[in-house]
Amino acid sequence: MTDVQERTPDEQSESSIQGTQTHVLTRVDKDTASAPQSQPAQSVASTSVSGRYAWRRQPGPPPSGALPQELFRREGFCLDVDGRYPQMTASGTSYATVSQRYHWIASLTEVGSNHWTGSVWYRDGSTSLFPYTAVDIVATPSSFPAQRQATVTFSGGGQTSFTRTYAWKAATYHPVEFEYDSTADSHPVTSIGSCDHPNRPASMDCEDLSIERVFQRAGFRVSRSDDDSVVPLSGAGSNARWSDSEMHDAMQTYWSRFANAPQWALWTFWAALHEQGTSLGGIMFDDIGPNHRQGTAIFTEAFIKNPPAGDAAPDAWVRRMRFWTATHEMGHAFNLAHAWQKSLGTPWIPMADEPESRSFMNYPYNVQGGQSAFFADFDYRFSDSELLFMRHAPARFVEMGNADWFDDHAFEAPDQDAAAAGSALELVVRANREHAVFEFLEPVTLEVKLTNHGTEPTLVPSTVLDPQGLIAIVKRHGRPARQWHPYARYCHSRHAKVLGPGESSYESLPVYAGLNGWDLSQPGVYDVQVAAEVDGALVTSRPLRLRVRPPQSREAENIAQEFFSEEVGRTLAFGGTEVLETANETLRETVDRLPDSRAARHASAALANPLASAHKVLDIPDTQQRLAGVAKVGGSVRERPARVDDAVQMLDGLTDPATAETMGHIAYRRRVESATKALAESGATEPAAEIQQSLHDVLAERGVLSSVLDDVSARADAYRSGSVDPE
Repeated sequence: MTDVQERTPDEQSESSIQGTQTHVLTRVDKDTASAPQSQPAQSVASTSVSGRYAWRRQPGPPPSGALPQELFRREGFCLDVDGRYPQMTASGTSYATVSQRYHWIASLTEVGSNHWTGSVWYRDGSTSLFPYTAVDIVATPSSFPAQRQATVTFSGGGQTSFTRTYAWKAATYHPVEFEYDSTADSHPVTSIGSCDHPNRPASMDCEDLSIERVFQRAGFRVSRSDDDSVVPLSGAGSNARWSDSEMHDAMQTYWSRFANAPQWALWTFWAALHEQGTSLGGIMFDDIGPNHRQGTAIFTEAFIKNPPAGDAAPDAWVRRMRFWTATHEMGHAFNLAHAWQKSLGTPWIPMADEPESRSFMNYPYNVQGGQSAFFADFDYRFSDSELLFMRHAPARFVEMGNADWFDDHAFEAPDQDAAAAGSALELVVRANREHAVFEFLEPVTLEVKLTNHGTEPTLVPSTVLDPQGLIAIVKRHGRPARQWHPYARYCHSRHAKVLGPGESSYESLPVYAGLNGWDLSQPGVYDVQVAAEVDGALVTSRPLRLRVRPPQSREAENIAQEFFSEEVGRTLAFGGTEVLETANETLRETVDRLPDSRAARHASAALANPLASAHKVLDIPDTQQRLAGVAKVGGSVRERPARVDDAVQMLDGLTDPATAETMGHIAYRRRVESATKALAESGATEPAAEIQQSLHDVLAERGVLSSVLDDVSARADAYRSGSVDPE
């Protein structure tokens, strides 16, 4: 067995990036002003003992009676008792074979100089191989790393105690590599001074911080794959805004060139603005291929560039918010949930929400006192519970591309009567049709409605019905319940809005596909239940019972084999694609072979949307080398011109009540108006006005609110007058 094969996964990852890190540091030293410097590993005082240790069975005859797997056993041990934000925790992982691995965690109490004891409270993996309940740890500090070690005695669990001595490896718990790429108009911020903005009390330490430094303080050995790369936009035209489908295509293109396997590596792509406008500051794409949590996008011209009126240092505020947003989105890639969402399900251990925490994973405007109060005592760190997870959870939960987003969620429905007691809010999940019956292949899109039945206005978050913040449970009769997870996480601006007596708020819920795959693909009866959080309490809907019909033809059965795929699911969810040609071919086949089906209407919309406007695509030349920045390998963003005639032809076929019914009124209006706006911007204002008017007529026929119809009609009038931006 080679030396590489005998390394733990962390050792292999660290070995693979050390050479790159040395190269980066050497080059930056020659020109310190060229880019934010990659930070070297923290220097460790001779008295510090926290960090990573390792043990491997020494060569030679095996002990008498040893099992075969013991010949290859190696162990990692992490001690976390001093240094930055100590968690008074020890953890360990034992590796022998795939089926002979286990992980344990213990809380520690100091009982003497460099001496701790504690109880084991968490086990994972082949736990029968680790029955012990207590640890006794003695660490040996030294100015010479080779002489540092930790001796651990395991006891309890009805077993004879035994002692293991671990050799020092590093002052960090995991290695990780970051790559930053940006468009020329994005102006990324990867470093700030913690006291650059004046709402920082003198009692708080001030220091220059880079994103790498933040994660180093969290316990990671951080390297950069290369200097910041600016991806050329010379072929991208004048539209600097990115659509969901364009951004998803860029992520898909990047990761198809990257190693398609779990690894401690993360790509961050900086762009100026998303087509949603200034309300969206970032996206963490969960599901690109089989490996999740590897790519994130930051939009620097979003709400994070608009300081509050009268702010004392607006430029510093903007830099700070761009820095916070990037670190927040990158935190998601480490599998960290929002501070207020931790109790929504059962993650790796039971967790409590931290709505007032001063953590990168909390929204500054969520806390009492708002952003000013948040940053006044924010130490630019993750919370203790987040550090515990990042440092000591099983590595597969944290490593990019390994465990799925917020791993191991389950859902226990709250007591509905108790949740409703004293609440004037009612949450309803419904289908926009007389009977909740769906065709086979039809992507099930529902609608959620929150109504204030009280006599007084009530404040609710503007994002209260955002699908990524809802808990949506799908249960097919006779099968276990599953929680629906969307493909991406969006970082939106959030504010309170007034819901008056009798008023309602609405949102579309595309539960047909997500990180679980296609949860409603098989014929049968399903129950769907939704919960939303308002003021720290869950408002829960009653279950909606729906039915998916059996296939009506052999054609439908044949197409289903390709239709119910991850690529098609993502293409429908993100409104089209230019790079997933297999998905587009399946959608075209659906339209050709099942032209009257509801699935064909969804397919046509996904095919038409990218055609209505010029579409940005990230091009990366085929190369055998490991990516070291998109620009470094000759990558660029090009723009495919709009195909107006093709788009108009496809959109004309979608302006009918059946399409509105299958997509739901909210999603239908958004999809059509996104296309009409794109057509108008491409100069096709007359067809944009005609399609917009058809949208009005369809929604009027279906009894949509008059206020909505007025807005749709006003947009049609604006296009008739030649306006390309009727907002």
